[in-house]
Amino acid sequence: MSYEKLDIYNIAFDLFIETHRLSLTLPNYELYELGSQLRRSADSVVTNIAEGYGRNNYKGDFIRFLIYSQASCDETICHLSKISRLYPELNSGFKEKSEQYKLLGGKINNFIKYVQLNWRT
Repeated sequence: MSYEKLDIYNIAFDLFIETHRLSLTLPNYELYELGSQLRRSADSVVTNIAEGYGRNNYKGDFIRFLIYSQASCDETICHLSKISRLYPELNSGFKEKSEQYKLLGGKINNFIKYVQLNWRT
């Protein structure tokens, strides 16, 4: 099996693409400030899932990277919330993404619990 078969990876990857595109709608002066932070944190969510899976023979490492992914998910939600407050005219798209990342965070948390209880190395 590959990380590409994990639901959390596919959801995170799709959200990264959507979030990246959405971030490009920010005012020009924010593209390299808050927009860049948003893109990097969204990228970190999906990248840590892939990197952790690459270490899946080491259960502790795998879990650690999944926790990093979950933390990056929370960071992404924080950036989306800031953008929603700063730019209410763009609010709907960013608020919707925030809700989707909250759902993803729950799925990552459930997967961490699954790995803790069931993963065999």
